[in-house]
Order: sequence, then C-alpha cells, then structure tokens
Amino acid sequence: MAVHKLCLLGGTGFVGRQLSARLSEAGHDIDILTRHRERQRELLVLPTVRLVEGDVHAAGFLRRQFEGKDTVINLVGILNEKGRSGKGFTRAHAELPEKIVQACRETGVPRLLHMSALHAARMAPSHYLRTKALGEEAVHRAENPDFHVTSFRPSVIFGPGDGFLNRFAGLLRLTPGVFPLACPDARFQPVYVEDVVRAFTESLDNHKTFGQRYDLCGPKVYTLREIVEYVAKLLGKRVCVVGLPDGLSYLQAAMLEFAPGKPFSLDNYRSLQIDSVCEKGFPEVFSITPTSLEEIAPGYLKK
Repeated sequence: MAVHKLCLLGGTGFVGRQLSARLSEAGHDIDILTRHRERQRELLVLPTVRLVEGDVHAAGFLRRQFEGKDTVINLVGILNEKGRSGKGFTRAHAELPEKIVQACRETGVPRLLHMSALHAARMAPSHYLRTKALGEEAVHRAENPDFHVTSFRPSVIFGPGDGFLNRFAGLLRLTPGVFPLACPDARFQPVYVEDVVRAFTESLDNHKTFGQRYDLCGPKVYTLREIVEYVAKLLGKRVCVVGLPDGLSYLQAAMLEFAPGKPFSLDNYRSLQIDSVCEKGFPEVFSITPTSLEEIAPGYLKK
C-alpha cells in the first residue's frame, strides 16, 4: 500500500482513535482536525499524527488543511443534539460533508472516505438517519473521474471504549434490580470497531471501492433486550430487564431528553423504529471475516 497524506475529521472519537492508530502503524501521514488540541494530546504518541486545532465548519480552515493531501476521511457524527430542532444534526451530518466536498474540489484532493449510517434515508423517522442520508448523497454527487468517494454504513459499533455496550454497563451497575428498557425488540447487528477500521484502510487504494456504499454488520443479529441481558450477565449483575411497550418507551425517551448527558432521546427512539441489520453479509471486496460480540465484549466489560 502506498503511503498517504491524510486529513482526518472526527479522528478524536471512538472510531477515529482506532483508525488513527492503524493508519499510523501503516506509516501514513495524518493530520487530525480538532476543536480542542490540549484535550487530545494522547493521540500525539502516534508517530505520524499531528493534531490541528480549528473549526471544521470554516471553509478557509478546511482549505488550508486539505492542501497537499491525497485523502480526506470524514468520521464526524453525533447521536444527540441540544434541543429538538434537528439543526445540530443538519450541521454535523449534512452541511459539513458539503463543505468538505467543496474544499476537496478547491484543493484537488482526489479521495474521500465518508462515514454514514446503516439505513440512512431521506424518509427515515429520525433526524439522525435523515441527515446522515443527506450527507451521504452530497459526497456521492461529487464523484467524478478525478474525485473518488467511498462511504460506509455501519450498524452499531462495539469495542473497548464504545458508547453502546459501555453505556448499558454503566446504567446496569447503578440498577437496583429492575431495568426498564425502551424498544426491547429493536434489532441490531453489532459490528466490531476493528472490522470497520480495516474496511476503511483497505479501501484507500482499492479502485473497486470507488463510488461504492457499503453496509457493515457483524455476524449475528440481537434484540436490544438480548444485548442488555448479555451485558448484565458479563457484569455478574442480577437484574430483571422489563421491556417497555411503545407508549412507555416514547415517554421514557421524552423524559430522559432532559437528564444529564441526554442518555436517551426522542430522536434515538425514532431511530430504533428501524432495525439496524444488514440484508447481506460483510462486503466481499474486503478480506474480512466479521468478529462476533462474544469474542470481544467479555475482554473489556468484565474489567
């Protein structure tokens, strides 16, 4: 694989940290854009990584950082926003990809890897999925003989430091005996973060991936209830998981929107109305056998 000069947006998040480590190990030159450089200094132990502080929504800043790069990777995403207007989702998921595409055009960057979401669609019930679809459409509209885009649409991603299994683990540790669970029958096909990262890195020089959109899922489908019960088992926590009917699920989401950290929101509830599962197996273009939840989760949840 050729050595690339990369600019990474969203590189300080859960997936971004794993991807940065793998890219650095392969010798790629990486600029990670961040709003708060001092908070992310641990990334500087990676030998080929630089942290660049600035506002990714500022066109001039993007142009300066994209100059001389051959690849841009966009991992920016939010699961919740302040308020309920959808403006935060629109800014992060729809407007930013358009700005990235424009800056790539102006600086001659030929390659863009983009993180979307499984079942992102204009008519989806949640702001999250609708705005992810708009961003995905924006980057693929820009595809041309001199600019090649690949987007990835994962189900929920798990691994050490994730915000999914670890969130339930934290809640379960505080639960006295009964755990009321919204949308217990929602289905997921969790995908291991290292498998997602490998898909990104294997796409860099693979012409077969140009212009393509890939759904990424793990090997097994679970209901949300099954996932929470499995986490409780790993923790050795004896709790009764009580699945809430739809009306109470909605009410729980409406109430928790105002809890510190917004652990569950109405937009999350709406996203859960669509099962996060893939129609096919892991894309054959990648030499990846997807890793199961049971192989990885005990190693970090039991700790």
